[in-house]
Amino acid sequence: MRTYLRLAALGAVLISSLTQAADLIPIEVHRDANCGCCKKWISHLEANGFKVQDHVEADMSSFKQKHGVPPRLASCHTGLINGKFVEGHVPADQVLALSKRSDLLGVAAPGMPMGSPGMEMDGMSDAYQVIGLTKAGADVVVADYPAK
Repeated sequence: MRTYLRLAALGAVLISSLTQAADLIPIEVHRDANCGCCKKWISHLEANGFKVQDHVEADMSSFKQKHGVPPRLASCHTGLINGKFVEGHVPADQVLALSKRSDLLGVAAPGMPMGSPGMEMDGMSDAYQVIGLTKAGADVVVADYPAK
């Protein structure tokens, strides 16, 4: 009887784990090998329901150009999700919202704004915006984050 109960409990844990893994949202992150804040952004995504495929790139500039990231929106790493780019330290909720924006090629938190996910520093933060790039090539503000 005990063996049966242990097997049943083990089966329940396995099924629960597989269900949770299936619910994770896949995203690829491409980054430079020496960037620590990129790893922190990846941790932020994972803590918010994403399954991250982490790729180290030798030439991020060429990678960004190939995937349509304009230099004015550039940051240190680039995510790819459902054919769209996510540039820099974009909060997970804005990455999720991107799937509902058929008018956008991607979103970016240009530069490396202090206080954005992966750039946290002793509770301080700069004001920053998440910018969307439309299919027509225009920038639109998708979210404002105030300074703290």
